[in-house]
Amino acid sequence: MLSVRMSAVGIVLGGGGITGAGFEMAALMAIELATGWNCNDADVVVGTSSGAFVAALVRSNRLDLDSMVLPTDDREAVARRIRDRIFSRRPGVKVGTWLRHGILPGVRSPGLTLLLGSPAPYDTAGLAEWVSEELGEEASRWPKMPTLIVAYDVAARRRVAFGTLDAPECGLADAVAASTAIPVVFRPWTIHGRHYVDGGVISGTHADLVLGNPRPLDLVLIIAPMAAEEDRAGAWVHERMFDRVGRRSLDEEARIIRGAWPECDILILRPTPQVLATMRPNPMDPDLAVPAFVRTLISMKKTLAEPEAWTILRRHLTAARLAKGS
Repeated sequence: MLSVRMSAVGIVLGGGGITGAGFEMAALMAIELATGWNCNDADVVVGTSSGAFVAALVRSNRLDLDSMVLPTDDREAVARRIRDRIFSRRPGVKVGTWLRHGILPGVRSPGLTLLLGSPAPYDTAGLAEWVSEELGEEASRWPKMPTLIVAYDVAARRRVAFGTLDAPECGLADAVAASTAIPVVFRPWTIHGRHYVDGGVISGTHADLVLGNPRPLDLVLIIAPMAAEEDRAGAWVHERMFDRVGRRSLDEEARIIRGAWPECDILILRPTPQVLATMRPNPMDPDLAVPAFVRTLISMKKTLAEPEAWTILRRHLTAARLAKGS
């Protein structure tokens, strides 16, 4: 009998708003179409912000078109449903939280911390409900396979990777709601009395967390919607800034992984300028979700066929599929 060693694979799903989620879903589906590999077979999945939502779908085997589009939908219906789900208005804006954890520390050390805990027009309860409807009872539990959802503890001023031993226990829906609470847009999400905001405030990817896997990985697949290497035509200043910061964080995380696991392959998938043209300038625009998804599927046919990418995918993902079927 042919013996094929199964590669150990980690998936890192970065933040990137509504269009970033569409980019990640399309990229993962394109990889499955190209290799036959089910992304839920990954040894570890790390999700941040919109990547947290996609990670929840992956680990529940719910990564399919029905998660975004119903059979009777047109583009406007999809955008309307996403808008209703994500931009949920709830009472209870808490200025005290902002004063204690944002304004006062921000005065002493000006910067992004000034925004932490700030009042906002929306909260992520609608997204938590969406996760619960998609996943059913699994939304209130944690996946059996290693899964890390990254948020930022406002009071402790540190990242928290839900799914690790030093993080509070919670279900997937709560973790996703915490990880997607973008400051100023969404109010902090509370878990066991502690306030959390989007894990993207310190890194859009947190790829170094894969190093917590018990054994070295053979492949780390990183999908990074907010770390584009090329600007789209007419890119706004904030787009360039977010991508530059995202690249810097991701480059450092990749360096750390390579230092710890020299034999590990790292494949980073980023949006091309053509894909960015459908994702920007506002990645939180629900009207751009379907165009971003479709354009990414088209783009991935070329991206995955590039010799560097396909060599890695063939080495690890098709081998993993053969080993599972043997």
